[in-house]
Amino acid sequence: MQKNLVLVTGGSGFVGSHCIVQLLKAGFQVRTTVRSLSKKDQVIAMIKKGGFEASDSLSFFEADLEFDKGWDDALKDCEYVLHVATPISVEIPKNDDEVIRPAVEGTLRVLKAAKKAGIKRIVLTSSFAAIGYGNKNNGRPFDETDWTNIATPGLSAYVRSKALAEKAAWDFMNSEGAPMEMAVVNPMAIFGPLLGKTLSSGHHLLKQLIDGTMKAVPHIDFGIVDVRDVADLHLKAMIAPEANGQRFLALAGGTMSFHEIAMALREGLGARGEKITKKTVPTIVLKLLAPFSVKVRQVLPMVGQDRNCSNEKAKKMLGWKPRSNREAVIAAGESIVELSR
Repeated sequence: MQKNLVLVTGGSGFVGSHCIVQLLKAGFQVRTTVRSLSKKDQVIAMIKKGGFEASDSLSFFEADLEFDKGWDDALKDCEYVLHVATPISVEIPKNDDEVIRPAVEGTLRVLKAAKKAGIKRIVLTSSFAAIGYGNKNNGRPFDETDWTNIATPGLSAYVRSKALAEKAAWDFMNSEGAPMEMAVVNPMAIFGPLLGKTLSSGHHLLKQLIDGTMKAVPHIDFGIVDVRDVADLHLKAMIAPEANGQRFLALAGGTMSFHEIAMALREGLGARGEKITKKTVPTIVLKLLAPFSVKVRQVLPMVGQDRNCSNEKAKKMLGWKPRSNREAVIAAGESIVELSR
């Protein structure tokens, strides 16, 4: 084991790239996995945009969550792992298992290889999707003791995949993971600045607002977190002794409605946000359209979803201090405008 050597899976991704930047700035040696080494230059450019000149402190390994090849080499001698990579399907799957199976099997593949390599601690990137769906919160904010009820009708394949993958990870750790340690970060909607040209799912939504494609917004509330704070929480969960065996919800605090997000962008972007709609679409209209639109059917379960969550655990246990919802949203908007130039 090489002290202070960290593997970040999925280094070309939105969260992974920010984790690499913060690790390098903190003095860690970093390895990252990419599905193809052809992405190396892309990642180096992202790290530079994040404020760090990639050097001998960063190395690359080719590994795919769906295959065993490459993981032993990538993990060799590492002390820590930030398992950020996740299989994401842009297209709507014909079968939920197309999303669920790679998520669960990929998580277990990395955990088993990490245990074999003698990793000290792995930090798993999960999601609010594993916490807050299918259950009423009984008048209190959701917290890390809550779990999504995967038997709930209408849950998306993505939500079920995140819940099942995290459950599989904890089951593995409880049965055969020791002495390896694990902590889990459960972010809500992740905004903030992009380091590359690929848009996250959240940034896709904002782009549709900014370019005027979205003519009205549904009645959806979001818990929000800035990607820079997600990365910071990963680092804190990686090194704090008390973080072992813990989950941490990542959110700035409170919620923003889709309409509030749109208005914040209009104000924050000024003339660059003049195409952003002020209109909302009534829920009854969505219900009427749902039988005829797959996309509307995907959105409808999110309408009225309670996203009132607590971030007290991360703040009190790890001293985490996230940016505001507004700052995260406007930083994301600025990135989108910059990319469109």
